[in-house]
Amino acid sequence: MKQILLLASFFLSVLVAHADSLHAPAGARSLTYPATARGGQVDVYHGRSVADPYRWLENESAAETRQWIEAQNALAQPYLEAVPARERIKKRMTELWNHERYEIPVKRGGRYFYLRNDGLQNQNVLYVAHSLGAAPRVLLDPNTLSKDATVALGEFEPSPDGKLLAYGLSDGGTDWREWRIRDVETGRDLPDVLKFLKFAPVAWTADSRSLYYARYPLRADGSGDDTKQREVYRHVLGRPTVEDSLIYRVTDHPTRNPYVQVTDDGRYLIMWMYDGSQQTGVYYRKLDKHGAVAEEVVRLLDAFDANYEFIAEIDDVFYIYTTKDAPNGRVLAARVDSRGKPAWRTIVPESRFALIEASIVGGKLFTQYLEDARSVVRAFDLQGKLLYDVKLPGLGQAAGFRGAFADDETFFSYTDFLTPASISRLETPSGRTSVFRAPEFPADRGGYVTEQVFYSSKDGTRVPMFIVHRRDFVKDGRAPLMLYGYGGFNIPQLPTFSVPVFVWLEMGGVYAVANLRGGSEYGEAWHSAGTKLRKQNVFDDFIAAAEYLIAQKYTSTPKLAIRGRSNGGLLVGAALTQRPDLYRAVLCGFPDVDILRFNQYTRANNMPALLEYGDAAVKAQFDAIRLYSPYQQIRAGTAYPAVLVSSGDLDTRVPPLAARKFTARLQAASSSGRPVILRYHPKAGHAANRGLPFSRRIQDTAAEVAFMMRELGLPLPAAH
Repeated sequence: MKQILLLASFFLSVLVAHADSLHAPAGARSLTYPATARGGQVDVYHGRSVADPYRWLENESAAETRQWIEAQNALAQPYLEAVPARERIKKRMTELWNHERYEIPVKRGGRYFYLRNDGLQNQNVLYVAHSLGAAPRVLLDPNTLSKDATVALGEFEPSPDGKLLAYGLSDGGTDWREWRIRDVETGRDLPDVLKFLKFAPVAWTADSRSLYYARYPLRADGSGDDTKQREVYRHVLGRPTVEDSLIYRVTDHPTRNPYVQVTDDGRYLIMWMYDGSQQTGVYYRKLDKHGAVAEEVVRLLDAFDANYEFIAEIDDVFYIYTTKDAPNGRVLAARVDSRGKPAWRTIVPESRFALIEASIVGGKLFTQYLEDARSVVRAFDLQGKLLYDVKLPGLGQAAGFRGAFADDETFFSYTDFLTPASISRLETPSGRTSVFRAPEFPADRGGYVTEQVFYSSKDGTRVPMFIVHRRDFVKDGRAPLMLYGYGGFNIPQLPTFSVPVFVWLEMGGVYAVANLRGGSEYGEAWHSAGTKLRKQNVFDDFIAAAEYLIAQKYTSTPKLAIRGRSNGGLLVGAALTQRPDLYRAVLCGFPDVDILRFNQYTRANNMPALLEYGDAAVKAQFDAIRLYSPYQQIRAGTAYPAVLVSSGDLDTRVPPLAARKFTARLQAASSSGRPVILRYHPKAGHAANRGLPFSRRIQDTAAEVAFMMRELGLPLPAAH
């Protein structure tokens, strides 16, 4: 009966406009938004009533929800395709993306494994070579795994002897992985298949005959239950997975999840315990010569009073990265003996800049720092003596520096806003670098520059921002500008090359990236200043960035677009509901926009988000969340900017139901006459850049640029 009433309500709403629509002007209704039933759901939080009129859109499989999604796509597609320059933008993006691209090689057993794309392949292809100078051969081509090219290679891990490859597949961009094992010589898969993994790589034992992995427990229907915590198993090649040995299960904490790693010498299984916060732990178990556990679990670092990350073990000395008494990070070392407490000593002390990653390769300790959101890499000996600074091509972002203790080489990538990613080889004894692979980009980049500015947020905090524009740019307030931000989860926003951004620059646009609190640009203090009760700082930083760009005449409100995805979708959702007068257009992708109900959608399967945003079940956190949660902050009769929302059914990280409800409420409420469009992919997950075929990604990105072009009044892009 309830289903019949809902269907009746939905079809009736097609004929009768709901009350919120009365606030929308004729201009907005000319888009003929799908009429959306407004329900009477009201929730009570700590004595306060909160309306949720579009609760019915949470039911993803309901017939009325599917029909509503189809109607939204039927509105969005022709609207986006109607931009006259869209095909020209798509053509230019295709031209610029059509160049060779490589990712960092992984060396195992004398073989080199790396990903390559010849330019326009839908998915990157995995190659293997017996030496750096040898001709590579295709080991795994994901483009052949599905007709629609939506199956992607998520992660891969060669065995220590380089003879086998473990690889995880993602279907449609979902975070779920199905891991398989491939014989490197023959290219054939073994019968072994590991399922129900998400966010966690596998770890080979030293003899290359078994793997450790952390997977979710099973539901009664045989599917993975990501509302519970992962469990650690050992799989011996050739045995059925139902016989895999349970190695460790968390029994004393409701949210901690293990990640597994086996040390280079194969003597220790490391379990890094993480629950989304920056308070983590490190456990281990000793292994025998066959890779089986030989001793009970040792809780090496179990105070959970700071972040502790395992770097490496060398002759029973453990090297650890930590923020304990060092918000910017430091490196510790101690000889480990399960019979006594380790005597930790500082190898690399905290500095004034954030240490974000450390690794040991070739007997050297490589440390990666952020200095005002730009990479600096230094090499130390294992006693903490500085040996050399790694020479980088510019003031941008470097990543990599992985390998084994015995390796005499390592590899790293480098990119900045005007430099496509290149791969360099570093000789660990000397620090000498040479280019391994660098793309030949089919356009002149010399006519553009990047500047870094610093501005004051609402509370006076000094915030950095990158701005990219033409060399002959004149600050007169007339330039179309795209402002990007993220501000969360300890993730820094560093200089990165982007073809869509370069096309935007070619069209005369300006691009800005604000380094908001919530990231790790200035260490843990910078991150924590943008979480839970302090989450509003992130939005204040972003709004202040927009105000700075307008005040300094880089742009003006009619020419300003903001863009964010995932946590960045929450960011722009909060920015547009708090300051709708400040922007002309908004790109809001796969967004967290109903934070009040986030604790109902996800717990163990996305604990990092609850620890980042807070939990509405806690009154103090509810009081903070209700003031910024975008869905609840939409006000009928407000002149909102143009908004393009993107989401998809396979997003298991951010529930797509929030994007649906947000769109419905915004369409009903806006009085500006500007479009509110939902682009919804039935077969796309949070990692849509992996799950969508490359051709579809070009099409979608061109649509986003065309949307901004239309709203900001850009001239037609020049033909090339």
